[in-house]
Amino acid sequence: MKGEILSTGDEVCSGSIADTNAAHIAAGLADTGITVTRHSCVGDDMNDLVAVLSEIGERSDIAIITGGLGPTVDDLTAEAAACAAGVDCVLDESALESIRRIFAKYSRTMASSDVKQAMLPAGAAPIFNLAGTAPGFIMVIGRCRCYFLPGVPREMERMLAASVIPDIISFQGDGGAITIQKQLSLFGLPEARVNDRLAGFSKRFPSVKLGMLARFPIIFVKLTAHSPMDGLPNGNYQAALEENISRAKEWAAARLGDSVFDVNGRSMEAVVGDLLIKNSATIAVAESCTGGLISHLLTNVPGSSDYFLFSGVTYANSAKMNVLCVEKETMDTFGAVSRETVRQMAAGVRRMSGATYGLATSGIAGPAGGTPEKPVGTVWVGVASEKREETIRFHSPFNDRLSNKQIFAMWALDALRKILTDL
Repeated sequence: MKGEILSTGDEVCSGSIADTNAAHIAAGLADTGITVTRHSCVGDDMNDLVAVLSEIGERSDIAIITGGLGPTVDDLTAEAAACAAGVDCVLDESALESIRRIFAKYSRTMASSDVKQAMLPAGAAPIFNLAGTAPGFIMVIGRCRCYFLPGVPREMERMLAASVIPDIISFQGDGGAITIQKQLSLFGLPEARVNDRLAGFSKRFPSVKLGMLARFPIIFVKLTAHSPMDGLPNGNYQAALEENISRAKEWAAARLGDSVFDVNGRSMEAVVGDLLIKNSATIAVAESCTGGLISHLLTNVPGSSDYFLFSGVTYANSAKMNVLCVEKETMDTFGAVSRETVRQMAAGVRRMSGATYGLATSGIAGPAGGTPEKPVGTVWVGVASEKREETIRFHSPFNDRLSNKQIFAMWALDALRKILTDL
């Protein structure tokens, strides 16, 4: 079945708001076996909305539309959907009651304009919103089953998971496609090199679709297999897909080698966190050039309080000396960006926190501050434990400050990961 995603709103079209909804919806639809053929965006114009909804009704089987369901004058989606389907908007009492419950829950007074959110196209089935006031709805336009959801991401995501995806699966029935996805997480290889190493994949595994998603500085290799597969009876689809995609994943992982840090598509910080738990270890971080980014990543992982003890952004040289006990002689002789300084930073943060491991960074993020001996992009990473101290120098080719901070943080986490993996 073909699927389509439409985002509405002037603020989305202009770029004032990033459209994160489309990516989330596309991933959800892929899991149901829906092939997403188009992402579109349209502003708050009635004629444009009606036109694009009518076009979607002629070419797609499933569509998810976000935005424009609120109480204000520029929220036009319900009216446009009714116009595209050739029906009127009518008051849906169940939708109105759901709005009243939300206002009562938060002890807020409902305004007369809020009733507009319960005006749905005739024949539409409401999708109740547990995180906000605007209900969504389901209706058919032309040949397409359309799901209308609010544009607020947290509201949309809950409604998609609780109501839309189950309805799509039910709508597909027994004839629905089976989709299996696998994902590898990589760090340290540029996208072009990843592509070169995977040359010949499509010929070797013609029934598995290969894709790459770059989220700097990580690359995710995505493998997708859909049923039906030629020559297989219905009952064998699941097993055949599992076997085929598993072989494809093993082949890809072998070709990509040490750059693969997880074969289940997890983030670097999640992998490091699991390794710390597995080794009953704790971590403390001293950051200079990364400015707290490593600590931010580590503490984004649920349960990180089990292993994350302390973070210090010791940006100034005085902080390195006064907080981490880096020796003044070391700073004067070798400078802040050096093997000797980062070694003492890692040891100092481990000692003061009582953590199993101390992790430290000191570098030159740029765009200024580099020298011929220590150009922009230079970073030293230090890891200290009771039994070992390790320092590694890396050099980034970027002159952009944010890019360097991101890749410096990932180098540091990857260095810790490799130490924990070797235990």
